[in-house]
Amino acid sequence: MTNRLQPSDRIDGVYTVPMRIFADERGRFMETFRREWFPFVSWERIQTNRSDSIAGVLRGLHYHFNQIDYWFVMRGTIRAGLVDLRPSSPTYMQTQTIDMGEDNLIGLFIPVGVAHGFYALTDCTLTYIVNNYYDGADEFGVAWNDPDINMAWGVADPLISPRDAANPLLKDIPADKLPR
Repeated sequence: MTNRLQPSDRIDGVYTVPMRIFADERGRFMETFRREWFPFVSWERIQTNRSDSIAGVLRGLHYHFNQIDYWFVMRGTIRAGLVDLRPSSPTYMQTQTIDMGEDNLIGLFIPVGVAHGFYALTDCTLTYIVNNYYDGADEFGVAWNDPDINMAWGVADPLISPRDAANPLLKDIPADKLPR
């Protein structure tokens, strides 16, 4: 059984994966990730992470040079925010928001160079699979509310960590710290 990747209509290299759900009176079952759904990615160094957030929290925007992310919301609902920071991409500087979770059970594939974050619409649990072990030297950020990005979060005053609140504006990030 394989799920069918659906390419984003906004950002090159971003995909969603609709879940096939098998439910009966006892509950439901679904596969949330298969390596074979992404034959174009090396998944040799897999790490899985979990993020629990209360409603109103915004995390991000983050980006990497050596790591892709695959997200699945286990509980609650989030609004994922994405912006293509790759100057060589045909969708450079395009943004997209995707509500995912309880009412939209999808996986979200985020390639290298696409900045990503999420706003917790409800209390939530997000799991994410990455294709590389954590490396703090490959962790970068850009302001969630950067006017040059103009992400359509639909929120004005989210709860943000001190680290994310200190993320710079895109125009203030040195060229060698941005995707190519």
